Amino acid sequence: MNSSPALSGTPHTPPAASLALDFCGMKLASPIVLLSGCVGFGEEYTRVAGFSNRDVGAIVLKGTTGSARLGNPPHRVAETYEGMLNAIGLQNPGVDAVVRSILPALDFSETRFIANACGSTIEEYVEVTRRFEDSPIDAIEINISCPNIKEGGVQFGNVPEMSARVVAACRAVTGKPLITKMSPNQTDIRGNARRCIEAGTDAFAVINTVTGMAIDVTTRRPVIGNVQGGLSGPAIKPIALLKVREVYEVAGPHRIPIIGQGGITSANDALEFLIAGATAIGVGTALFYDPLICPRINAGIAGYLAANGLANVGQLVGTLKESSS
Repeated sequence: MNSSPALSGTPHTPPAASLALDFCGMKLASPIVLLSGCVGFGEEYTRVAGFSNRDVGAIVLKGTTGSARLGNPPHRVAETYEGMLNAIGLQNPGVDAVVRSILPALDFSETRFIANACGSTIEEYVEVTRRFEDSPIDAIEINISCPNIKEGGVQFGNVPEMSARVVAACRAVTGKPLITKMSPNQTDIRGNARRCIEAGTDAFAVINTVTGMAIDVTTRRPVIGNVQGGLSGPAIKPIALLKVREVYEVAGPHRIPIIGQGGITSANDALEFLIAGATAIGVGTALFYDPLICPRINAGIAGYLAANGLANVGQLVGTLKESSS
């Protein structure tokens, strides 16, 4: 009689922990999402030897507006301590060119691709969203950190009522998953998230960059041509972690997933965001100095899951414990 492995004493090897997850109905092979503005329109890093789109769950394309934009005057990028300032100004060829010429060249069998919709008016957001609705794109991220020209340049994302209006308008013209990208430069991110849920968002990306500046002491002029820019990188990680937790407190009960992002440069960073409540984690600035970082983050997450007896990455999401103090 043949004995089963368990009865015969044969060592049992537990199955490897799975990094795959469901995000708004999209099947992601990894919790890593490459962030908008850091990978162009999905093709930039494919020229780096050893880089593979198969190592990431999704790629968010560069911010796209209704018409082509040249962007801001230089300098557009400046390195800071533990971070980077950028003020690109949404340079892009316009949504029609993206849909006609760029999307057909992307390999949707390798990973998921998410558009990033931008606008200076609600009508422009709707125009861009409607155009992406009639395309093979998997989901649409709404960049509500754009200035509303009809309201004197106030950013849509800093006023809950304006944020909700953008989400509701885009929701009305697409059936694709909508991901609202939340600004940290606001008073009450919880209240804003609540309004966006009511308006129909399917998910959140938390956070966008933190507003900052740098000065050249020799010339006494701003380093960035636009004076101010968005700060990203390790310097903003503690801010991003807190904002993810705050949004999770609102979104978690509704089972609305979050892409946690801001300063992730290691597997340990990624694990912190998952524990705080992120379903997926965004990698951006780290790619500029280590374009092959994603496989190492994947391996680190998988190793942690296995060491802690977790079968999949979803079992780690939102497991933050109360402080013992």
